[in-house]
Amino acid sequence: MTKFNEDIKSLSFAEIKEQIHKFSIIDSYKSGEYIKIINWLKEDKRKNVLSLKDKIEKQLKMYLNEVGRVKAMYDFDKSFGDYKYIAGVDEVGRGPLAGPIVACSVILDLNVLDNELIIYINDSKKVKESKREELAEIIKEKALSYHIAVSSNEEIDEKGIAFSNNKVFLESCNSLSIKPDLVLSDGYLVKNIQIENKSVIKGDTKSASIAAASIVAKVYRDNLMKEYAKKYPYYDFENNVGYGTSKHIEGLKVHGKCDIHRSSFLTKLL
Repeated sequence: MTKFNEDIKSLSFAEIKEQIHKFSIIDSYKSGEYIKIINWLKEDKRKNVLSLKDKIEKQLKMYLNEVGRVKAMYDFDKSFGDYKYIAGVDEVGRGPLAGPIVACSVILDLNVLDNELIIYINDSKKVKESKREELAEIIKEKALSYHIAVSSNEEIDEKGIAFSNNKVFLESCNSLSIKPDLVLSDGYLVKNIQIENKSVIKGDTKSASIAAASIVAKVYRDNLMKEYAKKYPYYDFENNVGYGTSKHIEGLKVHGKCDIHRSSFLTKLL
């Protein structure tokens, strides 16, 4: 039971902190409880209590700044015109020495209220791993549609990375359960796509749909490489996800390549 109706001056600082920590600052803001908490803390003139109030207000300011940043990403997608369904597509794994290249397409509801925005979406490389994992599940739950496409290391060796990159872009966009009216792609246009397509430079930092696709694709591929690490333990895949780190190169020189290495990427190393 909250004590926000109780005289705050009768409580110790430890008791006040205990009450405050029962509440998520973000949830209390959304519910309107936040104003009651701040007004309650203002009644006390103890420095540590006022410092706690300032800390809460700072946390809220950071949250509201994040809401504004993400809202601008949603608005960026809507700025392309009056499209009913806009998909964002992005890939991960173009540069590694091992493993597949993975793309994801995502259609978000771009007309949600502020409290339904998917906060913290960004270029997947700028998001902490634990937060990426959390966001990937939220994106998949809230997306109107999403699809992940994969091109194996064998296909990359046979047909080239550019072909495989475009293939997973095409497959992920064409396999969505809802056909998009517009596809926003990160960096460059998708070849041979039969849907209107616009490219966005650094799209995973500007577009909500591309950022969401970037996160889902990266989480999927990273987890795949962690599974491969159990089967192929010599290359530190659990940490480098196939990129050419010093431990990976050392493993290659000692043990040679494994079944998921891209032979065409290793010509100067082996």
